Amino acid sequence: MSLPLSQLPFVEGILSARQVADSAAAIAAMQEPWGAVPWTTGEHVDIWNHVEAAMAMLVGGQVDAAEAAYAWVPTMQHADGSWPMKIVGGIADDDRPDVNMSAYLAVGLWHHWLVRRDFGFLQRHWPSVSAGLDWVVSQQLPFGGIRYTPTEEFALLTGSSSIYQSLRAGVALAELLDDPQPEWELAGGRLGHAVREHRDLFEDKSTYSMDWYYPVLGGAVRGRAAYDLLESRWDDFVVPGLGIRCVDTNPWVTGAETCELAMALDALGDHRRALGLLADMQHLREPDGRYWTGWVFDDGTPHEGEPRDVHWPVEHTTYTAAAVILAVDALGGVAGHSTAGSGIMRGTSLGQHFGELALECGCASSDERISGVAGRTA
Repeated sequence: MSLPLSQLPFVEGILSARQVADSAAAIAAMQEPWGAVPWTTGEHVDIWNHVEAAMAMLVGGQVDAAEAAYAWVPTMQHADGSWPMKIVGGIADDDRPDVNMSAYLAVGLWHHWLVRRDFGFLQRHWPSVSAGLDWVVSQQLPFGGIRYTPTEEFALLTGSSSIYQSLRAGVALAELLDDPQPEWELAGGRLGHAVREHRDLFEDKSTYSMDWYYPVLGGAVRGRAAYDLLESRWDDFVVPGLGIRCVDTNPWVTGAETCELAMALDALGDHRRALGLLADMQHLREPDGRYWTGWVFDDGTPHEGEPRDVHWPVEHTTYTAAAVILAVDALGGVAGHSTAGSGIMRGTSLGQHFGELALECGCASSDERISGVAGRTA
């Protein structure tokens, strides 16, 4: 089943509903027969980007493809509730369990509920979400971050920020399904406090733009603190007219990161800059709706023969097209041209944050917990 253009989001002057439909169809065209959505044709699959692709296909009218994508996810789940880091050809290629991969189905399922209001769909997928979040919470470190894998005693800020959103989505689902999960709420409180107050205790990945904006995108940081955080490195990452750098040291802008920053700005009500970023990255679009991953630009620095002003990698990625569609849905809401899932990154449907719970469980003042991983920080 596909939806008519009248039900699809658009942003006047940037992307039409027809263009959104084309991008959703481009994602679906790269979907594997069993439902998995790889990064690009012939590449690997990870559950986080796969779920994001399912969300985008749903928004873009590819309902059957989106639901086939969701149906495949439980088939790859480990017995302990986790999911593998990397899947190739429907088989785990890197079987290490990954916390962020194992949490994000909750966001996708809540998003599907907002758009489709299909209670039976929730009931079918709830056991997978529940087992996944139970496992993720079991990986929480003493200071509140979520360890990257069970064998590594460090947490990643980007992943933990995304997990914060996943826990909020999981709690919203639990309330809807009358299956309370107080441990998720407590874990979310501790995690949110860590993301707001102890970012120095996460593994240092500050050269990546995702570590800069994800505390805002995931919802743990809001208000004045969020504005200040985004302003703190705006000039390091934002390239006017092109998008944002993936890494602060390289003249390389990437479409997915640009759209995610646009959604973070939208969550703060900064629609002017969000719309500007969405417009700026459209140079990565192909006429058929596919998107290049990124663009290496000439910043005037010596580059020893390395090509500049070229697309790199030489590939069109499903996750870039997915980020564009979700950003269009979020920003289309400003003018009423959006779906019922457009607030998924704003968190407007998820109820209260977990902030006060951190104080109730004593996480905000526990020097003993914080010192437990201090040795891992740079």
